[in-house]
Parts: sequence; C-alpha cells; structure tokens
Amino acid sequence: MKWDTPEQEETGCEPTNHNVESIQPEERERNSFSEGKIVDQGGPESIKEICRRRKLKKSGSSSKVAMDIPVLGPVDTFDFMKAATQGKLKMVEKYLEDGGDPNFSDEESTTLHFASIEGHSTIIQKLLEKGANINSKDRLESRAVHWACRGGSLAVIEVLQKHGADLNIRDKLMASPLHVATRTGHSDVVGHLLNSGAKINARDREGDTPLHDAVRLGRYKILKLLIVGGADTRLKNHEGFTAVEQVKEWQFDTKETLEKLDQLREVGLVPPLLPNLPDHQISLQP
Repeated sequence: MKWDTPEQEETGCEPTNHNVESIQPEERERNSFSEGKIVDQGGPESIKEICRRRKLKKSGSSSKVAMDIPVLGPVDTFDFMKAATQGKLKMVEKYLEDGGDPNFSDEESTTLHFASIEGHSTIIQKLLEKGANINSKDRLESRAVHWACRGGSLAVIEVLQKHGADLNIRDKLMASPLHVATRTGHSDVVGHLLNSGAKINARDREGDTPLHDAVRLGRYKILKLLIVGGADTRLKNHEGFTAVEQVKEWQFDTKETLEKLDQLREVGLVPPLLPNLPDHQISLQP
C-alpha cells in the first residue's frame, strides 16, 4: 500500500493513482481521505495545480542574486505570476508600479494564491497594498488563507489576518482553514488558528470536524492541540461516526478484508504469501 504525503507530492507531477484525473475535482480531496491516503492535504490544490506551480518556479532563474537585480523593462502578466511564485520581489514591484493588475489569475488560481502557498509574505503584503482581493477564489473556492495553511507559513497567515482574512471561511467542500492545516499536518498553524479564534468544531461537507481528520490521518500532535483546545469528541459526521468510532469502523473493515483474503487464499483464488519477504515487497496485485 502506498501512502502519498505532501512532501512526496511535491517531488513529482505524475499522479500515483492513474485514475485520479477521472475523478471530479470536488471529489478528489474527499476520496483521498476516505481511502486513507494523503493525496491532497487539505485541500483544493490538485496534482495538476502542483505541476503548474512547479513549472512556474522552474521556468527562468530563481537565484537569490536574480531577485536583487533591478528590473528595467516591462513585466508581463506571466512573468509577474512567475516572480510572485519564486519570491522575486523587485519584479513584482516593477509590475505593480507600472499599473499591473494585482488580481491577475490564470484559469484556476490567482497570483495571491501562489504567493501564499510558497510563503512569500513580503510579496503578499505588496499585493494586498495594491488592491489584491484577499477573498479571491480558486476553482474549488479556496481563498489565499486556505493556501497559506496548506503551505504552512505563519508569516503569511499573519499578513493575511492583518488585512482582514476570515479564518473561518469555507471552500467548496466546506473545509475551513483549520481543516486544511490539520490535514497537511502543520501543528504550529493549527495552534495559531486556535489561538486566533478559529472554530474548533467546524464541519466540512461530510460532517467531519478537524478532530475527525486528525484521528483519520494520524496527526497526533494536532490531535492533542484540538483536545486541549476543547474539541467536542461526541460530534458525529454524516456517516454517524465520532472521531473515535471511525477508527473502530476502519479496524473492523480491515479485519473483514483480511478474513476474506484468507478465504480466497484457501481456495486458490489469491496467491499464497511469500515467506520471509519484507513487508514493503509484498503486493496483492495479480
């Protein structure tokens, strides 16, 4: 069984599940959690979006020296978005000084979204000062604060807060920034959100609270923060499970699956397990 983490997701652009593109975007995040795999981490950013962001980062020089070189010529919209993604402040400033639109977006996300997930707080400050819409949405209605929580930058979240970002705002899947931070495993962000008044028992489209997500994904440090912060352990999701009960349900399903495999193996429909083979080399694929 392969577990995809946010770190692994950033290392390549090909989906590990070759059927992932056939899943509707709004279903992809929920399916990743229900299957026990951390594919999207909180969020709305699909594998396609990760590839797109990596392409922006890789196209052109991204050295620290290049960031300090004065920009003499005009900056077009693509270079502006690329500069914001790469953290090239002077190029962003040149674009804005020339009257460029701080709300420029491609087909799915705005420049503010990209700068937020990359952690470029100074650039975000500039964009907001020039009129960037802090509540601009991506294709799944995530705001910059959702992307900042996915990226894990406290500095970015604080800048967004100073400009009025709503820490309880929801995306299309009804996920709050706290849901996103929990799913991506950023415990420091979770702590900050809780201290800033984020609703600890917020429910997403499936009725899951951040506590449900923390238990499901094994976010033990975040689990402690939520419990200490007053998360209600009695709340049930739309399937009728509390955070604790969903673990018991999975354990039952696992036991049932293993029993079925044993029965199939007895009648020769499943190959016998190979002795003394490391677990990571065992595959149930035919």
